[in-house]
Formats: sequence, C-alpha cells, structure tokens
Amino acid sequence: MPFQFTSLEIPDVILIETRRYGDDRGFFMETFRQAEFAANGIPGPFVQDNCSHSAQGVVRGLHYQIPPFAQGKLLVAVQGEIFDVAVDIRQGSPTYGQWAGAVLSARNGRMLYIPSGFAHGFCVISDTATLTYKVTEVYVPEYEQGIMWNDPTIGINWPVFDPILSVRDKQLPSLAEAVNPFVWLAAT
Repeated sequence: MPFQFTSLEIPDVILIETRRYGDDRGFFMETFRQAEFAANGIPGPFVQDNCSHSAQGVVRGLHYQIPPFAQGKLLVAVQGEIFDVAVDIRQGSPTYGQWAGAVLSARNGRMLYIPSGFAHGFCVISDTATLTYKVTEVYVPEYEQGIMWNDPTIGINWPVFDPILSVRDKQLPSLAEAVNPFVWLAAT
C-alpha cells in the first residue's frame, strides 16, 4: 500500500503519507488513488484541481464555501513548505472551534484531507511554496466565506507573527460572526 492514513486531533482531518521511490535523479510518488482513499474515509468525487503559489510569511485563510457548494479538500505542497490548518466549524461538533494542523512540504510528501464543514488556511514557511489541491465542489465566489486568521477563540499557533494577508483576509469576521450553516451530524 503506497499510502498511510492518520487522523489528526480532529478525527475527520486526515494526514496522508505516501511512499516515495527515489534515487540520485529524484523521486516518484503516487498522490491519489480513488479506491484506497475512499476506503480510508476520503470520499469523492473530486471535481476541480487548484494550484496556489505564495511567498514566505503569506497566510491564506481561513476559507470555506457554504452549501450547496461546500468543498472537501485534498492538499499537497509540491514546492516549498507550508503549515496547513483545518478548523472545525460544524455547530454542535465535539471539536467545534478547534483546529488541527500539519507541516506539508515537497520534501516530506505529506498530504492533508479536510472535509466540508471546516475552514482551511495555510502559512508559507519556506521562501516560496506551491500548493496543489483537489476539491469536491467547483469554486463559486458567491458561496465563499471566511474567518479571521487570528481569531483568539480558535487560538491557532501560526509560525508567523506579522503575516502577509490579502485585503479580503484582513476583513474576515470572527468565528462567532461568520456566516456558518454547517451542523455536525453524529455518526449512527
């Protein structure tokens, strides 16, 4: 099996480690195998791929889309290194308002799965970083929402104190003030 799946502090957020095959020329690794991912709690289908490139100190997020275009995300850093974060925004969840994070880098080959009902953000640790990710719904700007990156009620331990933010991200509301229709449904 080329993948190892590990639930993080919030069980629905899954860290994926892949086996690399390398030599002095470089390496090869699989980044997705639908049947294996589905068998390990990562449903599809994925309908769009995205790529983001950012400079050191950039924080993007915390972003999410609301239904009917809520997105699950499967993320991998293909260049550089990022600190990637998922925040549970499912009202009624035992982990509501909590976050889980992992360092993703081109060197470690780790991937992160973040289901819908979570806000997502990342911080670039290296000089630059390129992130690619699959999503379960297409991007629809009218359904995009967000939460301020440094909401004290969430308390994310970002590896940056004075981040570079977009104008939009500087104006995002707190979790308490955000548009949030997500409700946690306990497994039966």
